[in-house]
Amino acid sequence: MKVLVLFSGGLDSTTALAKAIDEYGKDNVVALSISYGQKHLKEIEASNNVASYYGVEHLFLDLSKIFEYSDCSLLSHSSKDVPLGDYSEQLENNDGKPLSTYVPFRNGLFLSSAAAIAISKGCDLIYYGAHSDDSSVAYPDCSPEFTNAINQAIYIGSGKQVRVEGPFVGLHKSDIVKLGTKLNVPYNLTWSCYEGHDKACGKCGTCIDRKKAFEINGLKDPIEYEED
Repeated sequence: MKVLVLFSGGLDSTTALAKAIDEYGKDNVVALSISYGQKHLKEIEASNNVASYYGVEHLFLDLSKIFEYSDCSLLSHSSKDVPLGDYSEQLENNDGKPLSTYVPFRNGLFLSSAAAIAISKGCDLIYYGAHSDDSSVAYPDCSPEFTNAINQAIYIGSGKQVRVEGPFVGLHKSDIVKLGTKLNVPYNLTWSCYEGHDKACGKCGTCIDRKKAFEINGLKDPIEYEED
């Protein structure tokens, strides 16, 4: 079994990478990082550091052109600021619509591209790090329904060569940290913050969720925060 891991350098995808390495061995794991025109390069830098740490093959793909018409607040050309505060607070004022940090059909595009590369690289399985906390905050391409649908489409479309698995789709971020701690994941090398400062802001939705996940496990996040 050979696995391609959709890999951002963040907490979730790094844990997915560690899980794949633990189950299949690093020589059977390929990490794929994708640029989508994000406001900073901290994710890419983190992905390079983590991939080097594990010694896995690391591929890079630029899909930024596809998102040039979007005004998602995570994109470098966007007129919007990244919203601060807990996701639940953001949703209260959003009428149930996807948040401004939702990159249009990003996971669909990423996984479709990953499927083409997986076939070419002889990979049987694609891992991606979606989890239930994300699908509950209006990120529809992180949901179990989406994962099942894209898996079926890619499996059929690849001639039954490649499957997609979201190993954390039914889990919370705190569960991911618990698993990653057992796997000795180098969380100090990861980056989750939507901002690109020297330290994580500690105020955006993903920072808040990340810090909370460590706290639930009785741990301190090893990265530095401006809020600290």
